[in-house]
Amino acid sequence: MITPYFLENFWGEKNNGFDVLYHNMKHGQISTKELTDFIRERSTIEEAYARSMTKLAKSAGNFSQLGTFAPVWDVFKSSTEKLATCHLELVRKLQELIKEVQKYVEEQAKAHKKTKEEVASTLEAVQNIQTISQALQKSKEIYNAKTVEQERLRKEGATQRDVDKAGVKAKKATETYKSYVEKYATAKSEFEQKMAETAQKFQDIEESHILHMKEIIHSYSQFVDETHIQIGEVHNEFVRNIENTSVEGLVQKLAESKGTGKERPGPIEFEECNAAIATEGAKPRKRKPFGIPGRRKDKDTDSTESTEVEAANTANGAPPGYYGSIDIQNANVPQVDAEGFCIRPEVNENDAKENSFYSSSDSEDEDEPRKFHVQIKPVQPNNGTHQNRATIDELKASIGNIILSPSTSGQMRRNQSSDELAKTRVPASYELTNNDLLSLDPFSPTVGSSSSVTSSTVPVPNRPTTPLAAGALVPPPRPSSRPKLPTGKLTGINEIVRPFSPPKTSNASPPPTAPLARAESSSSLSSNASLSAGNTPTVGTSRGPSPVTLASQDALPIAVAFTESVNAYFKGADPTKCIVKITGDMTLSFPMGIIKVFTTNPSPAVLTFKLKNTSRLEQILPNQQLLYSDPSQSDSNSKDFWFNMQALTSYLRKASDQNPSASYYNVDILKYQVLSDGIHSTPLNLAVYWKCTESTTDLRVDYRYNPESMDTPGPLTNVQILVPVDGGVTNKQSLPTSIWNSEQNKCLWKLGDISERSENEGAGSLRAKFELSNGPSNPSTLAVQFMNEGSTLSGVDMELQGTGYRLSLNKKRFATGRYMADC
Repeated sequence: MITPYFLENFWGEKNNGFDVLYHNMKHGQISTKELTDFIRERSTIEEAYARSMTKLAKSAGNFSQLGTFAPVWDVFKSSTEKLATCHLELVRKLQELIKEVQKYVEEQAKAHKKTKEEVASTLEAVQNIQTISQALQKSKEIYNAKTVEQERLRKEGATQRDVDKAGVKAKKATETYKSYVEKYATAKSEFEQKMAETAQKFQDIEESHILHMKEIIHSYSQFVDETHIQIGEVHNEFVRNIENTSVEGLVQKLAESKGTGKERPGPIEFEECNAAIATEGAKPRKRKPFGIPGRRKDKDTDSTESTEVEAANTANGAPPGYYGSIDIQNANVPQVDAEGFCIRPEVNENDAKENSFYSSSDSEDEDEPRKFHVQIKPVQPNNGTHQNRATIDELKASIGNIILSPSTSGQMRRNQSSDELAKTRVPASYELTNNDLLSLDPFSPTVGSSSSVTSSTVPVPNRPTTPLAAGALVPPPRPSSRPKLPTGKLTGINEIVRPFSPPKTSNASPPPTAPLARAESSSSLSSNASLSAGNTPTVGTSRGPSPVTLASQDALPIAVAFTESVNAYFKGADPTKCIVKITGDMTLSFPMGIIKVFTTNPSPAVLTFKLKNTSRLEQILPNQQLLYSDPSQSDSNSKDFWFNMQALTSYLRKASDQNPSASYYNVDILKYQVLSDGIHSTPLNLAVYWKCTESTTDLRVDYRYNPESMDTPGPLTNVQILVPVDGGVTNKQSLPTSIWNSEQNKCLWKLGDISERSENEGAGSLRAKFELSNGPSNPSTLAVQFMNEGSTLSGVDMELQGTGYRLSLNKKRFATGRYMADC
């Protein structure tokens, strides 16, 4: 029986033992998963090693098989193959062990979930005694103060009435103090009983967990040990084979396999020459001259002149007389005619076929030249540029069907998410028309660039290069000033098609009936009255006690901020073409004094919080270096997180070292993407209409405030709408009044705040008429900017769990990212 260490060591002044033990149990799941990852990584290494050994064995088999050393390579090959087999067997065993560990992970999660339900009453007892302890401490302080006040009045000779009043207050404080003492005694008894049971339960869980983990480790070590034994046996066999391969044996094997014979050359004696026999044997021989098929005469460049014979004698650079004299009369020299061509000797055709070196299929009569059938098709007539144009169109069509996948090692563009890379390119009628809008940063103090106009063939920057299906729309990229979620993590946006209710103005002019021509424009959106908005505010000035006066017994104050960015693209008045993407960040702010509390307390209370309304989120990306979460939680509308206190303390200490004069420190906790409902998720609905002629351009922008998109409806502040207009504007009339920047050809409306209290409940129209000198204008993309303080679009909220901390500030805001509209 193990000593009940948990029962004896987790009480303490603040009664935080239950919190520490509970999170220690949850860390068991993390340890099990990390052990699984370790074994999987070892298996991967062993598999890679086995493959390398197999490759090495093949290399040994391909080494030179010549020479005395050649048989030794067979020993190397056999031994290396056996080593590879040993490691592959270890891989198989580790894979089986991983399956067992994963099964244990699932069982452990179920057990922890059951334990959480069983210890719920203990958690209530802990919270009860903590609450009563704080109330008891306050009542004691009041009791002491009232008693001292009564004694002071008596000693100073105050009136009896004042003394009696002080006595009544002292008596009431005494009764309150005594009642809390009694309540504390009851709560203490219940707390001790439940805490003792729960501490033992937690220790039993940990004992069982450690035993199971040790069994896994024992199996792991046994598998590795068995493999090492097998490797040792293979190595010993290799050593024995090398020792048995003697030098004499290798030499003997080469001699037996490559030997050329054992008979040595015999003696040769001098023999006299018989001139008669030698003369009779030297008869002229006929030789078939070399001939080219289909040609009867071959030009003989050699002459029978004696000078040329002498030149032949010195062939290959040999000195004269090296080859001896040549008997020209008896030599096999081809006969030539008067012109120097070789005369082909007559050969019996049947004999030639029978004695031919070639097969019957190759024994064609060389007198007849071989015939080859060559057919040259006439060139098709060139019809102007039709053929080239068709070729180019075919190339474009084929290239258009190629989908370019991003490199796995490359970096994604800042304004692109992984799902945007997967989208295809839109046809020209649906593309955004203003290039600079895609690089607009609405959070910068000013936005400006030079104005220029390009043709519609100029590619729009910051767009995916993959081809798009007809009718698809590219969502607006993320603003460069907003925090960037990790690439490749966020999934696509699920759109729900719903009708767009028209603006609540009855005098709005109808949209033009005929479709309008469009062209790409690279005009920027800045103006002299430039769009401006404050940078994303730094959240976290604590409204709790001064950071200098924080004490370990106080509830430590922290602040939280939710900041969201809404990106939208409107296409005409069609709600089905509205694309929306909303992202958010959660930041916690800690006062400076909390660092001292963390560093002086070896076991600070674990900071735990619940993220509420998570069913409205598409994805959550927590800071994995600081946060843990409960994977067994079944509530789909909330998610529990708790901090790695050691990592948090280290992070804050490092931040303090870098900026010791700061009064608080901000920590990025998590990022998230909000589920969007198309146009219904946009705070400000937009519809744009253009009417362009040679001399004038009419523009109308309808807008409508949408309170349903916000968790708590609030005003949209600093609303500004910016529209580029080309064609050489000479005069402008607008309602309401707008600002025209003639240098950059942009029209700016500043609408101030829009809310339900605005005219027409936040619905209205902007109208402008532009007189042109070089029309018609090209309809362009307009940009909108606004912000809201005090609300979010997602409705996500935070709730602290447990004791030891209090929320001093909860700040919420959202602002536009890339908010654009086209006709």
